[in-house]
Amino acid sequence: MTSTAQIGVTGLAVMGRNLARNFARNGYTVALHNRTAARTHELVAEFGEEGIFVPTGTAEEFVAALERPRRLVIMVKAGAATDAVIDEFAPLLEPGDMIVDGGNAHFADTRRREAALREQGIHFVGTGVSGGEEGALHGPSIMPGGSVESYEALGPMLEKISAKAGDGAPCVTHVGPDGAGHFVKMVHNGIEYADMQLIGEAYQLLRDVGGFSPAQIADVFRTWNTGRLDSYL
Repeated sequence: MTSTAQIGVTGLAVMGRNLARNFARNGYTVALHNRTAARTHELVAEFGEEGIFVPTGTAEEFVAALERPRRLVIMVKAGAATDAVIDEFAPLLEPGDMIVDGGNAHFADTRRREAALREQGIHFVGTGVSGGEEGALHGPSIMPGGSVESYEALGPMLEKISAKAGDGAPCVTHVGPDGAGHFVKMVHNGIEYADMQLIGEAYQLLRDVGGFSPAQIADVFRTWNTGRLDSYL
């Protein structure tokens, strides 16, 4: 197989699928891999007109489809599944290649994986990705850790697919070494959960103290969502 893809995504559930589509929509050739090959072919059949995809069936085909240095994005469940994917692909990679973990791994696990792969000359980039499935498709906030060298190779691509601030600046920055990306995502998630708690308490106050009906509360929230409080939440 000819090495034509600038980036590859393995793990094509909702987040992985939409991230792959985002890369393709922004002009990158994207290699696709999934544990069950049917999901790969379904993505191409449904969204193939959005860009250039290279569907692959095996780990060897997937790695062979990637330009050097290889950029491989893992979008699988945190924990044992992530370790299993790394164990599958790492022996096929070369020094200078990059594995990007876009899942919600614990930062301590990311530090362990980064140290082990660094001994093989492989860059492991634990990366927080925020925005849910809509953000993955239309522009997430991205928090990559890992080495400075890896960000030099990945940064322009991540900036292109990321969300943009009001001044047009990309919502992505290299937040630090090894597990920093997933540490920042952990803090981000904590803030988000606090926001969700505030939304829940606001609903309760409007309902129990203000006497609002659910429909009236929906109207209030809809109004809030057109101003400064607009968010995915």
